[in-house]
Amino acid sequence: MKALVTGGGGFLGGVIVRMLHERGDQVRSFSRGEHPALETLGVEQFRGDLGDRSAVMEAVKGCDIVFHVAAKAGIWGSYGDFYQANVTGTENVLEACRTHGIAKLVYTSSPSVVFDGNDVEGGDESLPYPPRYEANYPKTKALAEQMVLAAASPLLATVALRPHLIWGPGDNHLVPRIIAKGRAGKLRQIGSRPCLVDSVYVDNAARAHLMAADRLIPDTGISGNAYFISNGQPLPLWEMVNRILAAADIPPVTARISPKLASAIGCICEGVWGLLRLPGEPPMTRFVAHELSSAHWFTIEAARRDFGYQPEISIDEGLEHLRNWFLTGKS
Repeated sequence: MKALVTGGGGFLGGVIVRMLHERGDQVRSFSRGEHPALETLGVEQFRGDLGDRSAVMEAVKGCDIVFHVAAKAGIWGSYGDFYQANVTGTENVLEACRTHGIAKLVYTSSPSVVFDGNDVEGGDESLPYPPRYEANYPKTKALAEQMVLAAASPLLATVALRPHLIWGPGDNHLVPRIIAKGRAGKLRQIGSRPCLVDSVYVDNAARAHLMAADRLIPDTGISGNAYFISNGQPLPLWEMVNRILAAADIPPVTARISPKLASAIGCICEGVWGLLRLPGEPPMTRFVAHELSSAHWFTIEAARRDFGYQPEISIDEGLEHLRNWFLTGKS
């Protein structure tokens, strides 16, 4: 098949592109920049912004399936910017799919769309969207996910995958933040509860997208559904953080602060950054404080049942790959 991957030059998108290429599919990428690694693979590259309707329309034309992976992520930024990339961008992708008769759309969502700041232990896809969000990223991703699921029809099969805390070699978001803060001694454990959190190695997350795509048929099976994706190995949050630090030979985090203090600091930082329009992200927000002091792990039984998802690379194996990447720069 001929597949378009939005965000094909990114972390997860890049692995999806590689896996599609390896199995013989024709692959096209839509990103804001040029990516030499994609050129080496012979991937057709379209440049543009998700908010540009005509650019998205041109990129989708002639494809059989779209993997909509690109998004604006992060804990800070204007609602308008998040909305333009995540909501308007998804509207453009859906319109392009309808216009060009695309049969399948696999959307990369996030478990944060159902996170309300409280513990989630073994949550499944019946979890509701919360009435309010503490950050613009989950709010706009939830709006986009609902649009994608509602768009499922006899002509367009859609599915939303919710990979949780993707990590691995080539990560340009989660792991670099942990490493930078760890090296600078700026990490603090929030609270003393051993809150379990699950995560997913990037190759497992990418493979889930291909497996879902292969089972995606209009009006039957998985179309119109959302699925949690993880390694199925929930661990105490700070154990996982310290294992990532250990892979880079950085000492573990031992200092602690209370959840209430972290939340208060986050509230103050949000106020200061918002009032003074300071550059970059605040060192703490209420959303991050609550995420780092609560349990959030999800069952992957629905993905196993409906499209045969099974994580192939364990956390131990993934950490070995991560350590090798730190040492050699090769994934």
